[in-house]
Amino acid sequence: MDRKDPALVISKRPDPELAIARYRRHAAGYDVSARRSMPIRLRTIDRLALRPGDTVLDVACGTGLSFAPLLERIGPDGRLIGIEVSPEMIARARQRREQQDWRNVTLIESAIEDASIDGPLDAVLFHFTHDVLRSAASLARIFAATRAGARVAVAGMKLGPWWAAPLNPLVRRRARPYMTTFDGLDRPWSLLERHLLDFEWESRNFGSGYIGWGRT
Repeated sequence: MDRKDPALVISKRPDPELAIARYRRHAAGYDVSARRSMPIRLRTIDRLALRPGDTVLDVACGTGLSFAPLLERIGPDGRLIGIEVSPEMIARARQRREQQDWRNVTLIESAIEDASIDGPLDAVLFHFTHDVLRSAASLARIFAATRAGARVAVAGMKLGPWWAAPLNPLVRRRARPYMTTFDGLDRPWSLLERHLLDFEWESRNFGSGYIGWGRT
């Protein structure tokens, strides 16, 4: 594959530079394209069982589409931290924060493994963040900042079970624009589980998607 075309490249491991190049194309139209996944986003956020005053981390926060429902749950005394590697995506998140005058939202433009996270965190949201889930260094950085018993919720795409295998080429085609690696696409949460006391998940879309939750 031609490395010069970020839309076609898939790496053996997560590639932040490739992600920056890929999401440069997505940023302008991302909010419109993501509308169809809003019900999944809200169901995943519900799994965090957030409470007023909580500190929550929105991993790879993108343009900030999760901010409003998260802030509704944690209230003005809570704290929301968003980390995003794409300059174009986080610029739109900043614009959203300023338009809404959300003063308890902190945004960090960084690869996760390099980010300075001001914990302790009560909850962590991973919404369609496959690259982060497949980076042991990123997960170590996140969970170094969580308190014991912190709630975790995760959603994304995955390869289907054996009986849905004919759909897997379509899954890869749909996933390609939003991740830089297919590593672990059969069980995207396998590295995450190492940081959790318990983990449960439910299948969606004939096994091509999932929502999971647990506690540190």
